Amino acid sequence: MTINHKHYLELAFHLAEKNLGQTKLNPSVGTVIVKNGAVISSAVTSFKGRPHSEFNALHNLKNCSGASLYTTLEPCTHYGKTPPCTNIIAKKKIKNVFYAFEDPDIRTFRKAKKILIKQGITTKLIRTRRYKNFYKSYFINKKLTIPFVTAKIAISKDYLTINKKEKWITNKTSRNKVHLLRSKHDCILSTAKSINYDNSVLNCRIYGLNNKSPDLFIVDLKLKLKKKLLLNKYLKIRKTFLITSKNNASKISAFKKLGYKIIFINKLNDKNDLNFLYKKIYKLGYSRMLIECGLTFLNNLIENKMIDDLYIFRSNKKLGKNGKNNNTSSYLKKIHPKLLTINLNGDSLFRKEF
Repeated sequence: MTINHKHYLELAFHLAEKNLGQTKLNPSVGTVIVKNGAVISSAVTSFKGRPHSEFNALHNLKNCSGASLYTTLEPCTHYGKTPPCTNIIAKKKIKNVFYAFEDPDIRTFRKAKKILIKQGITTKLIRTRRYKNFYKSYFINKKLTIPFVTAKIAISKDYLTINKKEKWITNKTSRNKVHLLRSKHDCILSTAKSINYDNSVLNCRIYGLNNKSPDLFIVDLKLKLKKKLLLNKYLKIRKTFLITSKNNASKISAFKKLGYKIIFINKLNDKNDLNFLYKKIYKLGYSRMLIECGLTFLNNLIENKMIDDLYIFRSNKKLGKNGKNNNTSSYLKKIHPKLLTINLNGDSLFRKEF
């Protein structure tokens, strides 16, 4: 009987997608256990990154001797806060292990296969084209020690980013897609200017994803954030950081009493400053960051090559005199129609990878 290994690996990737952006600095991994042609167990990396998916899939199985294990990422081989997953794989007498990516973590990279083969376990790397970019964010984390950065912006058909008459530019379908996008990230970076203007909350407001609202970082170098904002009522249920260069004791004290956490940074003028900030955010345990801001700050990030993915939600309506920009939208006009990824009930979604 021919076994479709890629089928089971793709099942594992479907599981890994569930917790993407919810596993802190650990990658979201999916695992499927197959015996006699049937899936007998499956799991994903736990919320905040532990336990790992292999442990979750195996620890309650009583009879999996001779089974095959399919996992999206090379099983870990090092001792950390938990024992290596290769231990439980051997203990449970798994016969075959198939995985789609090698783990870039130097403590594990290309070590699992050697360890498992010594235990008599057939181990094979099987790459899948469909999910070739799935761990792009994790690879960036490991290589640069900064978060993977996604940015989104909404524009009208005539490339305007501010609606002077209404709060929204795009339709409800597009906005729901944004909420879904937020759920795949563990933090959002915005600016005080954007939040003051929109009185935005920047959380997930789709039923079932309410508990996946990312923590929030607000660039507010001069402490101009308004004291009375809708997001204040969420300060007790998610972490919200103010990034400032102004050491005003009375203002800092007032923000702390409201529930904000303060991050001091000297300046934010160039790529080195942005990279320093990104590293600070990564050290706090955040691996996937969504940028939601105005065109001025977004253009600064694009020019300094500090974005990995850009999502542009474009309305099918022109704003004309009812719209405006605070900065040039020339870059957005260069996005080629071939980058259209989905039609959102009339709106269009463009995605640009950097």
